[in-house]
Amino acid sequence: MINDFEIYDGIESRNMPDFVPDAKFSKYSDYVVAPALKQAVNVSLALGQPLLLTGEPGTGKTQLAYHLSNYFHKGIGEPENLFVFNTKTTSSAKDLFYQYDSLKHFQYIQTSGNKQLSIPEIEDRFINYQALGAAIKSGIRGIVLIDEIDKAPRDFPNDILDVMESLEFEVPELNKVGTNKITALPEHRPIIIMTSNSEKSLPDAFLRRCVFYHIPFPDAAMLLQILKAKAGKYNEKELSIIIEHFEKIRAVSRRKKPSTAELLYWVAILEKLDFNVSWLEHPESMGAANRNKLVGTYTTLAKNEEDAKLILDLLL
Repeated sequence: MINDFEIYDGIESRNMPDFVPDAKFSKYSDYVVAPALKQAVNVSLALGQPLLLTGEPGTGKTQLAYHLSNYFHKGIGEPENLFVFNTKTTSSAKDLFYQYDSLKHFQYIQTSGNKQLSIPEIEDRFINYQALGAAIKSGIRGIVLIDEIDKAPRDFPNDILDVMESLEFEVPELNKVGTNKITALPEHRPIIIMTSNSEKSLPDAFLRRCVFYHIPFPDAAMLLQILKAKAGKYNEKELSIIIEHFEKIRAVSRRKKPSTAELLYWVAILEKLDFNVSWLEHPESMGAANRNKLVGTYTTLAKNEEDAKLILDLLL
């Protein structure tokens, strides 16, 4: 379990709660954070800037936000400090702040004889605050995950910059007297984690105002650390054998190399089968039945016919 996260010791991190393991979210408490990634998080905290993460699918970009939520969350149960936005190709900046149910509001007006509602009633009935908007309105320092931001239209990143810096946005539909703005105090500035699969480039103006970190694919030592934190049955030597075989599989795979997440799934199924991993070093000694059993587990690693054949050739 990771419990020594190097929180930046400055204004941005004062009065943070101590880490308390959460039963429901313990799978994120043992998330292994590389020193360079810890440093990137601390820089983001120090500057109050969003952290933009890239890396192969399955390297833990999204999971970092859940880990941070678990790290800062105190108590048992669903954390109230995590706000998630799953970006779509049709997403607009407004979608990140709030949604207004105009149809429901119109139907209410028609059926109520134009009865006027108060601003809080309109807000409660017809305004649904979304990730960044909900975090700004929450009155706590939350973690905001904007997942796969590169999916959004090109204007989306630039359109949210001002709100991320000012911590305020407008809700015109509330028709407040004097101001329609929702604001947050500086001490409640959210920790914003954004992920990108680099499917398309992001605007330079946006990148200038982010802390950037690329999560590299873990080396053998890091993979061993990850498996030791997550796996249960195998000892360190056996896990090293698994990693060596996995790296051979990644080396021969052409169309899609298996990720860290898929390695974890593979180890989980090997554990369930009580598979003797020493056979991976000497495939000729495992026998037909155990060979077929191993081949069956490769379905967690190979996701196309070409790579499946190349992986099977390792056993010949």
